[in-house]
Amino acid sequence: MKKIRVALAQINPTVGDLPGNIKKIISYIRRAKRAGADIVVFPELSVTGYPPEDLLLKPHFIEQNIGLLDKIIKASKDITVIVGYVDRNDGIYNSAALISDGRLVDVYHKKELPNYSVFDEYRYFRAGRRYPVYNMAGINIGINICEDIWSDTGPAKVQALSGAELILNLNASPYYMGKAAFRESLVRLRSLECKAAIVYVNMVGGQDELVFDGGSFVTDAKGNFLARGNRFIEELLIVDIEVNGRKQETTQRGRRELKTLVALDETVDKMKVNLRRTKGKSVIKKKRVKDLCKEEKVYNALLLGTKDYVSKNGFRGVIIGMSGGVDSALTANIAVDALGRENVHGLFMPSRFTSKESREDALGHAKNLGIKIVTVPIENIFKSYMKTLSPHFRGKKSGIAEENLQARTRGNILMAFSNKFGWLVLTTGNKSEMSVGYATLYGDMAGGFAVIKDVPKTLVYELCEWKNRKEGRELIPGRILRKEPTAELRADQKDTDSLPPYPILDPILKAYVEDDKSFEEILKLGCEPECAQKVVSMIDRSEYKRRQAPPGIKITPRAFGKDRRFPITNKYKSY
Repeated sequence: MKKIRVALAQINPTVGDLPGNIKKIISYIRRAKRAGADIVVFPELSVTGYPPEDLLLKPHFIEQNIGLLDKIIKASKDITVIVGYVDRNDGIYNSAALISDGRLVDVYHKKELPNYSVFDEYRYFRAGRRYPVYNMAGINIGINICEDIWSDTGPAKVQALSGAELILNLNASPYYMGKAAFRESLVRLRSLECKAAIVYVNMVGGQDELVFDGGSFVTDAKGNFLARGNRFIEELLIVDIEVNGRKQETTQRGRRELKTLVALDETVDKMKVNLRRTKGKSVIKKKRVKDLCKEEKVYNALLLGTKDYVSKNGFRGVIIGMSGGVDSALTANIAVDALGRENVHGLFMPSRFTSKESREDALGHAKNLGIKIVTVPIENIFKSYMKTLSPHFRGKKSGIAEENLQARTRGNILMAFSNKFGWLVLTTGNKSEMSVGYATLYGDMAGGFAVIKDVPKTLVYELCEWKNRKEGRELIPGRILRKEPTAELRADQKDTDSLPPYPILDPILKAYVEDDKSFEEILKLGCEPECAQKVVSMIDRSEYKRRQAPPGIKITPRAFGKDRRFPITNKYKSY
């Protein structure tokens, strides 16, 4: 048996910050050297950040990313570095540079390019045509990138059939609920199929709507987990991996399988790489990683996404319209945990319809959080609007126009504070409301970042209840969680005046939006036909609103935005 020490550099790069990303990469190389690592592996496109999107269409961006590789090469003395960047040849490639002891040895080009959900790599990259296997200190090692390992006939399989005993897989795999368990299950299966140990290095950090959750890990050739990294934080995970350390013989059956997997214009390349080994290494103690419950995973994803969006975009703080309701309560909690209470500001904007309880709950919650909250009544502004519009509205019954005027007045006040003090407005709408259009354009939708945009209302309650349990007190006042949801835009208004109760609504939304179920399949869930038809119709009609909503954090398998792209002008009926 031969042993190799691998460092998994689970870093949080920033898209476009090439010098900053290089500085971070070099600092982790130095840490890996101090830990006695033979190889340090970084995530996919660490140099550029992921996803760089249309920055990839700028030739000078590609040139700078390639040029900065020289700094990594100079830092690689006495260690081997695998790092993700963008290579250029007859096109551009999502690539992994193999750098060893001050020399660029080889470059691997990603072969399997994802083009679904939030991924559109066919827009930018060409697919690789090589399957390299590197012999390092007697160990055959394959390098591939993210999607390459998801295919059971992809590069991992080809490299294993060509003798690879250890596969290093670089990833930028974004979070959604259940994704981590799915990743681990798939990679474990691939280890068993390939009879190879797999090092799975994942990125961490927030990038616009996406959150990368880390959770890097290593499996052995029998699918056992040798080590796991933490979720939602940067870290350097050091692992000693034992492999046979001998060339695997390719059987006749394996040679036949290779022939079917490798196209005529593709090659399997084998090369020897001098690996500098550190002697006299201390034993690495196996690290235990805390297992997080569902609510904590989601909350941490929202926290990280909020923190990185605000800090990476250079905002000085945030402001939130606090209504005394559950959505603004959860948003405020996340903001305080992500940014610190000194950087979070509350704004309470009562109207003639605002209840005494809402005032008490909003102010009480702000006090519990230790944040400053300012009260700006909207009654006089609303009266002024009505006076101005009265000649034109005369004879018309009061309704949605008057209700939305209140929401838009609040939106204007929030944006005024944002402009004056440089604070980012965090909107507070949830996925249930955004799905059916139960939100006001330029009103409660006005703002820069929608923290809980992809969080269904029922999950909002679960997260608030979890937070209170974790704190061991009613940080979020209990009445906020018990009272019936209301927008308070007219007397005695309740959300159920316009919508089914959320425990009924949310399963319909999941079935239609996330699972693509037909109307007939939705009815089989136990939904009343009239209710289901109303909900589906509201979802379809509200696409124009969602197109104008601020970006928000993806936490479900299918979020609105990049994940789900429906035409606004659309006559198709699902019922």
